[in-house]
Amino acid sequence: MEITDRKYLDQYAALAGNRIPELIAGFDFSEERGGLDFLTTASAVFSSNIEGNSIDLNSFMNYQLNGQKFKVGKEIAEIENLVMAYKLAQNIELTEDSLLNCHRILSETLLIKSKRGTYRTEQVGVFGKSGLSYLAVEPEFVKKEMKLLFAGIAVLLSNELTVSEAFYFASMIHLKFVQVHPFMDGNGRAARLLEKWFIAQKIGKQFWKLPSEEYYLKNRKRYYETLDLGVNYYELDNDRCIGFLTMLPGCLEDEE
Repeated sequence: MEITDRKYLDQYAALAGNRIPELIAGFDFSEERGGLDFLTTASAVFSSNIEGNSIDLNSFMNYQLNGQKFKVGKEIAEIENLVMAYKLAQNIELTEDSLLNCHRILSETLLIKSKRGTYRTEQVGVFGKSGLSYLAVEPEFVKKEMKLLFAGIAVLLSNELTVSEAFYFASMIHLKFVQVHPFMDGNGRAARLLEKWFIAQKIGKQFWKLPSEEYYLKNRKRYYETLDLGVNYYELDNDRCIGFLTMLPGCLEDEE
């Protein structure tokens, strides 16, 4: 599956895409909902929570206010690193090298130094309660797959897209990235950052405020179920991808 593929766009439009302009028009991007710094921190906390980090947003914000009263452990540092990666992404162009730089930052607590910001040279899988649930592409093919991914991203960034198309292709990028699983660790965090980065660069910096990570956390079971399209990279049933692609617009109407 190429990320520039429009095969599912009509179905996407009928199920979710046609509503996106209206949802965006009604979405609160104002400072009253939260400034960019706070919402960036929230994105990093929620994205980390999806991966099992136990520090909630309230606890992390209180740590920032009263850091000297908290014991700084791995989970706090993990979120701080992800915040730094988001802030870097908000100020640079989306390229393969810039994504690698962001991974180098966000994976500081996850990987040894030689594995940060570099593609894996080992076979990796995704494991669940019952064992191996997905086997990613072999390490010798990762660089090629990522070159193809970023070639597609460059094409999409250079083409005119409607806001609905931007959301569609952002989710395609997220899905393909997870399927390749290019790093030893930090793939989920990087995929969610990449998705938002594409939208913000394509249709406006205010879209860094999208609560996509919070939405995925609230709907984590569905998030993982819709990402599960096959047992390995070569047996993916991408014709079932519409379930995942239609998740992202939900964050536009999930405000409490």
